Amino acid sequence: MPRAALGQHFLINRRILSKILTAADLSESDIVLEIGPGKGFLTKPLLTRVKKVVAIEIDEALAGSLDHRLDYPRNLTILNEDARHIDLGAILGMDLPYKVVANLPYYAANPIMRRLLETPPKPDSIIIMVQQEVADSITAQPNDMSLLSVATQVYGSARKICTVPAKAFRPIPKVRSAVVRIDLHAESLLKDGEAPHFFKVVKGGFFAPRKQIRNSLSLGLRLNPILSGKLLNKVDIDPSRRPSTLNINEWLNLSKEYTDTSNVEG
Repeated sequence: MPRAALGQHFLINRRILSKILTAADLSESDIVLEIGPGKGFLTKPLLTRVKKVVAIEIDEALAGSLDHRLDYPRNLTILNEDARHIDLGAILGMDLPYKVVANLPYYAANPIMRRLLETPPKPDSIIIMVQQEVADSITAQPNDMSLLSVATQVYGSARKICTVPAKAFRPIPKVRSAVVRIDLHAESLLKDGEAPHFFKVVKGGFFAPRKQIRNSLSLGLRLNPILSGKLLNKVDIDPSRRPSTLNINEWLNLSKEYTDTSNVEG
């Protein structure tokens, strides 16, 4: 019986399954981390395509029955853990390339995403199914950017693969879903130690997202509006723009200028 508290909605649509597998671009030498394998609908075809699947399942009953359901495959490792807190380095090693394929539960999508994007070892690519509104935000472009857009795209390029109707699941959820692919940058746009400063500025910039960036940044970082305007002018950002219009490079430049200015004044 699916557990509502764990956001369990099991994919049953083979057309969507095929799109996920195609988008994942798998090879027989790949190692795949699957989060939330459930009853193994996606796990089974993954096992025939890749070298190894590491499946993380929070539901003890499902984790305990998956091996039997799939006839005890040798290239499957099942962990009854919470993906929001698991130590991936201890499981996968710090230098081993891997890919993520996952149908993330809605309630845990954001913390799991942050862990995959921000904490080593990072995957080469991520194929995830999430709530459609989350997918739209992850893949948004300037004019429609949000904190989630920036937080994702600073680590990799994101594109939507397909939308998924509610009837593709059992039980049927109340919302539509979408499949997204994220290819992580080969070289991080954030140098060591820069992430806290970067996200402080981005969170400040989106503090009041409907206001002009000058005013939102002023409120979020507790800056004098005049100083906020000067900061933006230094990196050639019109202070009257909305936060949603800034691209990743503009946020990076703004973060660097804010950090440099703060260090000088400090």
